[in-house]
Amino acid sequence: MPEKAQIFKHADQDGHFRRKPSAFRDFISKDPNSKFPAEKDRYALYINLGCPWAHRANLVHCLKGLESIIQVIVCDFELTKEGWLFTGRDGTDTKDPLYGFTKLGDLYKKADPEYEGRFTVPALWDKKTETIVNNESSEIIRMFYSEFDDLLPKDSREENQPGGGYYPEHLRKEIDEMNEWVYNTVNNGVYKTGFATTQEAYESNLYPLFESLDRLEKHLGESGHSPYLFGEHVTEADIRLYTTLIRFDVAYYNIFMCNLKMVRHDYPRLSRWLRNLYWDGGKIRNGRAFKDTVRFWTYKYGYLRAKGRDEPDHKLVVPKGPVPDIQPLDERKVANGY
Repeated sequence: MPEKAQIFKHADQDGHFRRKPSAFRDFISKDPNSKFPAEKDRYALYINLGCPWAHRANLVHCLKGLESIIQVIVCDFELTKEGWLFTGRDGTDTKDPLYGFTKLGDLYKKADPEYEGRFTVPALWDKKTETIVNNESSEIIRMFYSEFDDLLPKDSREENQPGGGYYPEHLRKEIDEMNEWVYNTVNNGVYKTGFATTQEAYESNLYPLFESLDRLEKHLGESGHSPYLFGEHVTEADIRLYTTLIRFDVAYYNIFMCNLKMVRHDYPRLSRWLRNLYWDGGKIRNGRAFKDTVRFWTYKYGYLRAKGRDEPDHKLVVPKGPVPDIQPLDERKVANGY
């Protein structure tokens, strides 16, 4: 089978979707003598606006105020048989501003001409050595928490944040434990459900997904677990769950057939948690980032394409609901289609 077809294929022969591990796993460090030291204008973050893994990195980039330190380059959100492209559509870049590439795959090949994996986002690029430092979102966001702090104002540094920052030492064990099961059954669970090509593969991932949503709903009702997952302050656990649940009702519920329950109707605590983050309005550090990095229409369109809907744009029917895409903090305003 040609390489491009292998890259575009989602499920294995048994019908199960299995995510391949990220290939580039170096780290940026605040240590000036490290292989990749934190420096202003040295790095670029490649994302698209549809991908929840890229959304994680983009969200933390905004929350930390790294806009003037790390360049963001946005490719199109439609996955093609050639991977992610630069098209200029809907505010994306018309071409890679660094090298003029029209395909993200060209950047991967520049980093490693022998590379044969998937061309994924986010990808953190080093302009000086012209290579990909890291393309694993969970590691990129941890670099962003603290490694560039010496270049930020003192009040933006992790050490000066109430609660100890996004990955506080006293909560790391609990955050890591939650991350593990949320990743397997929720973050990646929606993909394992939506990309399944057999009934067995679909159901074997669908039910664990909702068992974990039930578990999260219960967790938020326990002492010390509100308004955010570990209390008064947003942590990494909130960030990693947010980029999945903000897509849930508008895309995963219908397009990925994750349709046993909806967040807004069946999980009141999760719904409140999600709306608290989306409508924050700046109470959290740069809190508007939770709203400003969201693109609801992009999720609906992009996931239809990812599911293999190959109709031309003028024939593709994109679902309009639910209305509204996310409910207001005051649910009484939902009446009359707020």
